[in-house]
Amino acid sequence: MTDRASVDVVIFGGGIAGLWTLARLRRAGFAAILLETGGLGGVQTIAAQGIIHGGAKYALSGSLSESARAIGDMPRRWRACLAGSGEPDLSRVRVLSRHQYLWSTENLGSRMAGFFAGRLMRSRMASLQRDDWPGLFRTPQFQGNVYRLEEPVLDVPSLVAELVRRHGEACYAVGPGQVRFDPARPGRLALGCLNLRARRLVLCAGAGNEALLRRLGRETPRMQRRPLHMLMARGPLPGLHAHCLGASANPRLTVTSYPLGGGEVVWHLGGQVAESGVERDEAAQIAAGKAELAALLPWLDLSQVRWAARRIDRAEIATPGGRRPDAWFVRSDAGVITAWPTKLAFAPCLADAVAACLEGEGVTPGGGETPRLEGLSRPPLARPPWEEVGAWS
Repeated sequence: MTDRASVDVVIFGGGIAGLWTLARLRRAGFAAILLETGGLGGVQTIAAQGIIHGGAKYALSGSLSESARAIGDMPRRWRACLAGSGEPDLSRVRVLSRHQYLWSTENLGSRMAGFFAGRLMRSRMASLQRDDWPGLFRTPQFQGNVYRLEEPVLDVPSLVAELVRRHGEACYAVGPGQVRFDPARPGRLALGCLNLRARRLVLCAGAGNEALLRRLGRETPRMQRRPLHMLMARGPLPGLHAHCLGASANPRLTVTSYPLGGGEVVWHLGGQVAESGVERDEAAQIAAGKAELAALLPWLDLSQVRWAARRIDRAEIATPGGRRPDAWFVRSDAGVITAWPTKLAFAPCLADAVAACLEGEGVTPGGGETPRLEGLSRPPLARPPWEEVGAWS
């Protein structure tokens, strides 16, 4: 026996892009479902540091880049959702820090003077007096400067769980390769004995978009991967959410922290150490992380800290020379919308762009209720990276 079901939109991928798009389309009245082959929270999302960037890290050269301009409004938009006055309502999401900080170990001179010269950057960051510094820097051994960035830091597992709480009934687990496509008619899918028809497919599967496009018989849009070798440090560490400004235009080190209970905190370490560490093995990367913290925060006691490293690929639209895209990417082509957010913070813009594609193509809500797909289970929540570590060193 073959069952049939029809929906307006099928979304592939349960990371932040897919979940936010699902929320956006369901709120607009579309019969939309989401298919996920792993855990909700995906791969890139659950490994994200949770920073809602406002562009400061992209303007460390002293001038505003296109990335900085594109992402500038994201903290305001996310804060409205976190306050319950925006859509979706994220008032239940745990905020780890209302602000991100920036510290320097040397006099920034003309770089920071130029930084504050523009009204846009003055609205995004502020120089702090010593009494307002995070406690870690209130020591005579620290001789640099500290700035506050208007960028909240979110508990990513909490964010994913809240979106799933609201829209999990429309999320379904599928095995790799379980969905069969007809490249000539992309809106006709087969899942075992279920024939599913959709007016549009939306690919939000991160690195998985590449295989999905191939199975749909398409060569474009092309994807690129920019690898990172992230570090985690676990132990009796202070809470810290900060970038360290170094000699280059990118942060030398980015630290976010997650409290585990029992006095333990996980530091998630990115920045240049993660970028440059892609060629190092795990032991060498951990050694590099230890050396970096010893150089930047020499007064911090690391004797009881344990370490782990994790590789992650940032899947994005391909760009000339493999550079970082300036913003989110959404393109519609013959019934298939392909999307990559570039940054977690861009998820609202990506979802808006998907909705705009549907509107521009005359695809409006069909008016029917979203069918329940019998025989398919709900995907689990993805586990945060520190819970996936087999052994800490």
